[in-house]
Amino acid sequence: MNLQEFMQKVKARNANEPEFLQSVEEVIESVWPVYVANPQFKQANILERIVEPERIIMFRVPWVSDNGEVNVNRGFRIEFNSAIGPYKGGLRFHPSVNLSILKFLGFEQIFKNALTTLPIGGGKGGSDFNPREKSDGEVMRFCQSFMLELFRHLGPNTDVPAGDIGVGKREIGYMFGMYKKIKNEFTGVFTGKSLNWGGSLIRPEATGYGTVYFAQDMLATRNMDLEGKTVVVSGSGNVSQYAIQKVNEFGGLVTTISDSDGFIHDPEGIKGEKLEYLMDLKNVRRGRVKEYGEEFGAKFYQGHRPWSIKCDVALPCATQNEINAKEAASLVNNGCICVSEGANMPTVPEGVKLFLDNKILYGPGKAANAGGVATSALEMTQNSMRLSWSREEVDEKLRTIMSSIHQQCVQYGTEDNFINYVKGANIAGFMKVANAMIDHGIV
Repeated sequence: MNLQEFMQKVKARNANEPEFLQSVEEVIESVWPVYVANPQFKQANILERIVEPERIIMFRVPWVSDNGEVNVNRGFRIEFNSAIGPYKGGLRFHPSVNLSILKFLGFEQIFKNALTTLPIGGGKGGSDFNPREKSDGEVMRFCQSFMLELFRHLGPNTDVPAGDIGVGKREIGYMFGMYKKIKNEFTGVFTGKSLNWGGSLIRPEATGYGTVYFAQDMLATRNMDLEGKTVVVSGSGNVSQYAIQKVNEFGGLVTTISDSDGFIHDPEGIKGEKLEYLMDLKNVRRGRVKEYGEEFGAKFYQGHRPWSIKCDVALPCATQNEINAKEAASLVNNGCICVSEGANMPTVPEGVKLFLDNKILYGPGKAANAGGVATSALEMTQNSMRLSWSREEVDEKLRTIMSSIHQQCVQYGTEDNFINYVKGANIAGFMKVANAMIDHGIV
């Protein structure tokens, strides 16, 4: 079977799942030469096994709104691969959630988690529930109903979820509270918890910080850094906020933020009181970035994304497929030299090809945003040891992990004096998981 025949088979078995097929094709294209060159992988049919989740859990979630209306949402958990450790990956609450998106996220998570060097497998889950504009009581009742089914599939050595889009400390608190009540035990079965009951310092910042650390490492291969660079960021949530904070620390200038309504351009930079305002706006008041523009006189672009703005570095931190081919070309033509993905698969395949063809420093999400799940694993370690590390200790470990991920990408992705981080990340993650699967036999 050749690559084309393999992909045709995968497409036939996963029809109407475009996001999942996109993620599979991107990985398989990179690892196919390694797969062919290792007879033990072919004999054990590793690729066909690795693209099939070990388990898919799908269930209804009934809940009652404040006005007494009964609502029903769908809940999911994709337990994709446990070859190197318990399933680990976030829960996403968003109207767009479906099986294809969660399978893509879970598949990406396998290799991302392998890259961290920590013993965690790949999983993902969530619901098409939208927490936006819901009361705390409604969110609590939904989370409790969601956990009434999911609890039976979780455990500190089985499956350890975290947050994602629409799932923050509030939602994790409500879900953990129900889990603890049902199981009558206090275990580290969630990460991203509040500090006063088992959370880790630096965990909220980790994905954004890690994305910027990875950008720094990429730039260093060309004897550059972020100081004095103009940086365009998408999104305005947790990842974006802390990416902006870290860019500011490194002397860069962030000029954009966005949400589903559009983006604002602030040429003077989002820093100091402006960044504090943004964090309060999004985390406390749950407002829109348009309000930032009104507060500070920055131009708001309704219905657009920020990739037309001239920059040196781009940090897509919102959601999948947010940079299309035209926007990728705009970044290249405007002189962007580095793209580090804080979101999962934010660039369409045609855009990725443009970046690679133009020798852009391009860090794919599975490598660049792995700091979040890495620090989640550090939180699991602290929970198991019944202790809490300092900010400095966790941040130092995060920085070390991101450098290790970068080194793995360089090791497997260097070709003709150019580092193909897509190839490097995919092969490095695949080799670790595939070898573990070989060790475990046909299971």
